[in-house]
Amino acid sequence: MAYMIDRYPCEESPRLGAMTLHPVAESVPRARRWFRKFIAPYEPACSVDDCVLLVSELVTNAVLHGRSDDEPWVVRVEWFRKGTALRVEVHNPGLPEDVWVRCPDSDDAHGRGLLLVDAIADSWHSGPSRFGGTVVSFEMAGAWPL
Repeated sequence: MAYMIDRYPCEESPRLGAMTLHPVAESVPRARRWFRKFIAPYEPACSVDDCVLLVSELVTNAVLHGRSDDEPWVVRVEWFRKGTALRVEVHNPGLPEDVWVRCPDSDDAHGRGLLLVDAIADSWHSGPSRFGGTVVSFEMAGAWPL
């Protein structure tokens, strides 16, 4: 399986990096490892552990809920510097209206991903992706000084 990772060390680019993943369970730990590795040189002031958790949750959702009539399809993860904030986007070919925060029962094993994103991130958004399908993103304010 081929995976793609892009890094953008150029200061002028707000995009810091990107990865393209296959929609398989193994992509979730791969996304965690790669994100941690490639965000570290930028030394964000926000919790990298929190960001890795949120990346993991969003990639899991993308793998589980992304659907496409086109085979094969991919999950795209991109991260940006937006002023002093870190913005992470996860794209998949699923339908934007399928993204919603669940209220799972205490004994439910799944369904807390977006609750975690809502609780930890300073803001988050879902909607149509520029690649087609859906993007779910989060921002961590104060990741870098002015």
